[in-house]
Amino acid sequence: MTSSTGQPQGSSRGLEVRSIDYVPLKERHGKVSSIGPLWFMSNAQIATLAVGLISITTGGNLIWSMIAIAAGVLVGTLFMAAHSSQGPQLGLPQMIQSRPQFGYVGALLVWLFAYLQYAGFNIFNTVLAGQALGASVHVKADSLWFWVVTFVAVAVALFGYDLIHRFERYLTYLTVAMLALLTIAVLTHLDLPAGMFDLGGFELVPFLAQLGVAAGYQISWAIYVSDYSRYLPAAAAGRTFRYTFWGSALGGIWVMFLGAFIAAAAGKDFDTIPSIGATADKLFPGFGSVALVIAALGLVSVTALNMYGGSLTLISSIDSLRRIKPTLRLRVVTIAVTAAISVILANVASEDFLANFNDFLLLVLYFFIPWTAVNLTDYFIVRKGHYAIAEIFKPRGIYGRWGWPGIVAYLVGFAVMVPFFSAGTLFVGPIAQAMDGADISLFIGLPVAGVLYWALTRNVNVAEETRLGESESDELDRAALGHTLP
Repeated sequence: MTSSTGQPQGSSRGLEVRSIDYVPLKERHGKVSSIGPLWFMSNAQIATLAVGLISITTGGNLIWSMIAIAAGVLVGTLFMAAHSSQGPQLGLPQMIQSRPQFGYVGALLVWLFAYLQYAGFNIFNTVLAGQALGASVHVKADSLWFWVVTFVAVAVALFGYDLIHRFERYLTYLTVAMLALLTIAVLTHLDLPAGMFDLGGFELVPFLAQLGVAAGYQISWAIYVSDYSRYLPAAAAGRTFRYTFWGSALGGIWVMFLGAFIAAAAGKDFDTIPSIGATADKLFPGFGSVALVIAALGLVSVTALNMYGGSLTLISSIDSLRRIKPTLRLRVVTIAVTAAISVILANVASEDFLANFNDFLLLVLYFFIPWTAVNLTDYFIVRKGHYAIAEIFKPRGIYGRWGWPGIVAYLVGFAVMVPFFSAGTLFVGPIAQAMDGADISLFIGLPVAGVLYWALTRNVNVAEETRLGESESDELDRAALGHTLP
């Protein structure tokens, strides 16, 4: 629904006003189809391309790398897309939905790592986008480009939900055209080593490593998902899964495939930005620069998503320690803080720091595997989408300050994963070492955390919670329209 000025209610001068607060039904707007381009673009960027290299760089051939990529992406995206339906149903951003499982204060357990992921990965996005822009225009001024990338991303994140959707939709057209031409260049101009399509060349360790990384990469998007579907009409909940799934899966598979092809052809000479540019230039001179500019815009879009999500997570964390009103000013400040962390560290980080920090962030991703199991089990199996939403914002509400079933299931799920971790040079668990570095922790943590949470919540009175939620729904909408927490 829009106001008389033509702006969606909940916006001010084009800037999104809402942050962690509930989106009332009168402010719901947009089309479910907008979710597809958004999640396609989130994966159709350079960082995703690097995920497709794992099997190739560890000794696998191309055909089995592609099979592992496709299987991993499809499995991981099932969980990631399942979160998407929570947005229209609940009208809440993703991470605030952790309170019913972990408690008003207990949810800080996962929010800390969520914020670290948002801010941390933006360091790499900023560096990659800056390098891509510098290589495309042949001006090596990394610091300048880092600030350009950050400024544009901040502007998009500040305007918020609606601009993010429009930005991603228009960028999808450019990116699809660029990827189509890059695919033609890959298929017609790259020389691959012998045996790359030999089905008899199966190697277990590279296959499992690629499968696990592709699936884990997709699940890492789970902390974002409802942020970008919560303004949709409640009736759209059932369809958001399909658009999210196919948008994210197609973008991920396509770009990871390209990464695997380029890495297989380049061998030890592979270097992300130069290799992409050189491959594109094989199709026609100058296409490399065009491809890198579009790729940089893709990284800008992901940087904006991280700033937006980081702001919501930071506000949620502050609210758990001291109840606050989620104002526009607070949203501006938290976006600015998130942006400052990224651009400052991008400017001062050395290559050694980036390599080590990358391993650390890979370790951080493990923290979201048991979280997604707990969150989805609660939503689809335990409470079946029925929550007393007003209680989520009450420090002494029915969900309590500490949700011990969620916390216990999360910690146990994480603990059983540790022996299977393979996080670069930072940490390799004993079972992963015995498997030559293959990481299957995802397939251990998900079922353990989910089943344990289900077992620990058998006595939850869902019917009573549902009745309370229904009795508070009118008050919730009135409070939300007045931009106050219930």
